[in-house]
Amino acid sequence: MLLRQPCTPLLIILSLLMAGSSGDSADFQRDIQPILAEHCTLCHGVDAADRKSGLRLDQRDGALKGGESGIAAIVPGSPEMSELMKRVTSADPDAVMPPPSHNKPLSAKEISQLSEWIKDGAKYESHWAFVPPQKTDLPKNDAQNPIDAFVVSHLKDQGMSLTAKAPSSMLCRRIYLDLIGLPPSPQELKDFELHGVAATVEKLLKSERFGEKWARPWLDAARYSDTNGYEKDMPREQWVWRDWVIDAVNRDMPYDQFLIEQLAGDLLPNPTQQQIIATGFLRNSMINEEGAIVAEQFRMAEMFDRIDCLGKAVLGLTVQCAQCHSHKFDPFTHDEYYGLFAFLNTSYEAQSWVYTPEQEQQIREIHRRVREAEERFRSMRPQWETELATWSKVLVEQQPAWEPLIATELGTISGLNHPTQEADHSLLMKGHPSADVFMISAPVLEGATGLRLEALPHRDLPHNGPGRSKFGTWAINEFEAFVKKPDAKDWEKVKLVNATSDFSQPEQKQADGKKVTGPVAHLIDGTDDTSWNADRGVGRRNQASVAVVQFEHPLHVPEGTQLKLAWRMGDMVGCLRFSLTKGPAPVAPAANHAAVLALSVPEAERTPEQSAAIFAAWRSSIADAKPVTDEIEALWNTFPQAATSVLHLAEQSPAVRRQTHQLSRGEWDQPQQAIEPHTPAVFHSWPQNAERNRLEFARWLVDPRSPLTARVAVNRVWQSIFGTGLVETSDDFGTRAPVPEYRHLLDWLAADFVEHGWSHKRLIQMIVSSDVYQQSSQASPALLERDPRNILLARGPRFRAEAEVVRDIALSVSGLMTHKRGGPSIIPPVPQNVLDINYVYPAYWKPAEGAERYRRTVYGFRKRSMPDPVMSNFDAPNGDFACARRSRSNTPLAALTSLNETIFVEAARAFALRVLREAGPNDVDRASYAFFLCTSRPPNADEQAAILDLLQSRRQRIAEGWLNPREITTGDPAKLPELPSAATPQDAAAWTLTARVLLNLDETITKK
Repeated sequence: MLLRQPCTPLLIILSLLMAGSSGDSADFQRDIQPILAEHCTLCHGVDAADRKSGLRLDQRDGALKGGESGIAAIVPGSPEMSELMKRVTSADPDAVMPPPSHNKPLSAKEISQLSEWIKDGAKYESHWAFVPPQKTDLPKNDAQNPIDAFVVSHLKDQGMSLTAKAPSSMLCRRIYLDLIGLPPSPQELKDFELHGVAATVEKLLKSERFGEKWARPWLDAARYSDTNGYEKDMPREQWVWRDWVIDAVNRDMPYDQFLIEQLAGDLLPNPTQQQIIATGFLRNSMINEEGAIVAEQFRMAEMFDRIDCLGKAVLGLTVQCAQCHSHKFDPFTHDEYYGLFAFLNTSYEAQSWVYTPEQEQQIREIHRRVREAEERFRSMRPQWETELATWSKVLVEQQPAWEPLIATELGTISGLNHPTQEADHSLLMKGHPSADVFMISAPVLEGATGLRLEALPHRDLPHNGPGRSKFGTWAINEFEAFVKKPDAKDWEKVKLVNATSDFSQPEQKQADGKKVTGPVAHLIDGTDDTSWNADRGVGRRNQASVAVVQFEHPLHVPEGTQLKLAWRMGDMVGCLRFSLTKGPAPVAPAANHAAVLALSVPEAERTPEQSAAIFAAWRSSIADAKPVTDEIEALWNTFPQAATSVLHLAEQSPAVRRQTHQLSRGEWDQPQQAIEPHTPAVFHSWPQNAERNRLEFARWLVDPRSPLTARVAVNRVWQSIFGTGLVETSDDFGTRAPVPEYRHLLDWLAADFVEHGWSHKRLIQMIVSSDVYQQSSQASPALLERDPRNILLARGPRFRAEAEVVRDIALSVSGLMTHKRGGPSIIPPVPQNVLDINYVYPAYWKPAEGAERYRRTVYGFRKRSMPDPVMSNFDAPNGDFACARRSRSNTPLAALTSLNETIFVEAARAFALRVLREAGPNDVDRASYAFFLCTSRPPNADEQAAILDLLQSRRQRIAEGWLNPREITTGDPAKLPELPSAATPQDAAAWTLTARVLLNLDETITKK
């Protein structure tokens, strides 16, 4: 009978003999912890809920205590007495661990290492990544650069040494591609020869192109995209945040400040517009705009995504594993996951206008002049405070008693919205826009005289609402009321009369000649061709409005009669509240409703904005104040309209702050016990007396005691330069990650990074100045066989450039590239068949033309559900989730892309004309120059001959009539490009075809 078993008894005996005779002690971090993480802690780890037999093996006390059986799993010093060794070496399939059906068996080497470790005392150590990084003494050798000191010493221990320095042209090109993502020009190569590495690096670190290159890893981690994702995947305005990142990188903003502003810039004292924009970082999650969604479900999906992003981008941990249960491998519990969650869960989905510096100055000036005018008015009325108090008291007393209607049944006729009843009894609609919404409530209706409809601001609506349009505006076409008596089968419409409001726009006919907007009377005029609008204009439109309608006759209906309200909207109102009154002939207040609402708040609790609204409403009620009121109105009419907006975070007020709950199995609608904000126990402690809010959480993350934040940042830089991080799994520094070959180097760099102001530019300068970086990437067969992935760093980095750099190389070499900083994302050309299969055809997809078309790729528009094939085929992520490390594939699709996609074909045409314009008059000179532009070195004889052979074969095909030179050079068989003097259409066509090959060379798109 054949049994599935981890090893035969003979192999066990041999392995134990090996353990007994081994001269090397097993290292817990390097050898033992990976064995436990891979084979044991899935069932015997952190997660108490799923822990088998009560045995915990990730901690020494648990292993020595044993599980429910009471038998110690480990007896220090005695492998033969340790139950763990008996189980992993058992031949009994019912006793062997790990069970054959659950996990792969331990190898003989692993059994040997366990045995040796137990014999040496079974010492446990904290995982290296959870201990704050510290500088160890530099290895003693002749190296001047700390990186070289570590690597040279380690290579010497391995019987190896560094490879010779890269040729000057190769090194120059490598530095340019790494620092600014563009190849050097011929003149820049000459300058490098003249001035050397240090001067070149210093120059490039100051270049505006630096931020355009080095923002990319963070944009990946932040899952930046220009669209919302999911089914409809509509555009969003988020490029302002992207530009903030590029600018911050160019300014070398200290990384601790970089994180604080992105996580909690809105909570800093007197935050600037730029600090608020920075919090767009966590708003890069996808937003579902499908019909019939439950808004809270997808808000929670965004929250889960934010925690995942935080884990990958900042902590370097798979924290999402603890969403449903305690982490199976790392010391991170289910409860601690929701402790982190709670720090972010008190924020809301804000959207704000982004003003230019000139507009910000204009707004400050408007506010200053409004304050001055109001101060003049106060000085004219010495008793203004008494007058204001009297007016306020009368206004409040004039208001009838309103009873908010509580929704007992909510829905939409189309079924495309799921309104929620808020704590203040308002109805919040965040799902798909729907024209017909109804509400059923059952108050005591006898004697009711009227209804009140309030359009209320809400933090989760565009620009705080009340509307859901791009501007936060709204329009209501019609408002109706129905009753159904207890014994009736049908609803009976109740006539509404005498609509009044606190504000209406003047009546205006729309362009179609049918629709009319403006007065509140349109609410009850029986047609959907009219609407009530209450847009007070730029700067004041996002505030509360109210309308009151009367029943034609007071209601006289039996107890148990139901009331249904229906309203139809043009631009949807996002937050509405309905109330009922039994007072005499109710009408809307003459004052601004925002002031009426502010008066309901105790004076000591009012915000400055509420107090200002009350004062403005009182001032407007005084006839003598008309000159001042007109002056202020004129000032408000000059308020600038911003051209763009940004999604960002903002904090809920304490009165409405959410309570976080631990969720059963991570299900959004299965709350369990309440959770207060707290941090994992394995990390550094929370500062004494610090508030438990998002700002202090951001500061906690960048505390110098933090074990991971600096390590992850340094590793991300190393990965960008060398292709692989010092920790290969840059999104997972946990117990399952391989112990880094150069762990002490990583720790030294991380500690140094913090000591020197969290400066990325200084770190990058140190790396590219090292001999390790400047080695040739050429490797001997023996070195390739011994270290194929260059883990030991015995040669220079060599790998294909990332997607954006591949495109930018083609544009730069061809002379097409347009250097322009920032602004809205540029829509790239994509094949028509890609557009055709898109679920929601992007009507806005009009590829940029002219110089805009050839801007740097970091400014390219990215649609999540329709990735640009150029980017996808070179392994760029599409922004669905945080990406801490890109895969690097090598498929025919990449070659087909760089040969045939529109942008590369256009680059080849321009490149050909550049060669004909700038190179010598003969083919030999042109071939040499073209190759030099692509690779930064002259071709050797064989390479030059191959280029000339290709050129001649293309000329022959053109001469034989197989190819149309006009179509090759312009894409149009009827046009010719503007040719350099003495160049023929045939020359241009042949060189265009040759250029396509040269731009597609491995050496052209590879950093080596």
